[in-house]
Amino acid sequence: MGIIEYECTILDIDSQDFISKLISLGAKNKGEFFQRRYVYDFNPVNKNKWIRLRTNGTKTTICIKEIKNRELIGGTSEIEVEVGDFDKANEVLEGLGYNHRNYQENVRRSFELNGVSIDIDSWPMIPDYVEIEGSSESEVLDTLKLLGIEKDRITTLDVESIYNDIYGIDLLAIKELKFDEALLESNSTL
Repeated sequence: MGIIEYECTILDIDSQDFISKLISLGAKNKGEFFQRRYVYDFNPVNKNKWIRLRTNGTKTTICIKEIKNRELIGGTSEIEVEVGDFDKANEVLEGLGYNHRNYQENVRRSFELNGVSIDIDSWPMIPDYVEIEGSSESEVLDTLKLLGIEKDRITTLDVESIYNDIYGIDLLAIKELKFDEALLESNSTL
């Protein structure tokens, strides 16, 4: 089921240095987006499969994500559909019996380089990281090479695993993962 995601993550990056490198390579800046999402478990719970409702202020999607192999660049599949309204979509999902396990916020700065998506993500409580997603594993690996990033610096962990396995933060125990509003207002690059 779904489309295979060919992506990897580079943790703990200096966002400004990384953006400078992208611009020097001719990457196209696609914008900065404040993202909100609800995450829902299936019934029965499957730790490798979940529903995500996400909006970036211009586009709202519902997605089923499934991890098939945590070790592979192409180890996750997803099926996604665009919906018109974030809050109403949440009401529909709740009406179907899916109560969100948590609400999350992040800021995404999106770039495109040679047809490959490169997103710099800022999340509460952890350092910024980069997601690189292409249409094949070779596209992702070619982009890493172009950026001068060794394969041993990447991970294929999902957000929950990054919080838990890398930073020792139990994301499932946090019902609402939000930025401090004062920080958001004072820093437009967040």
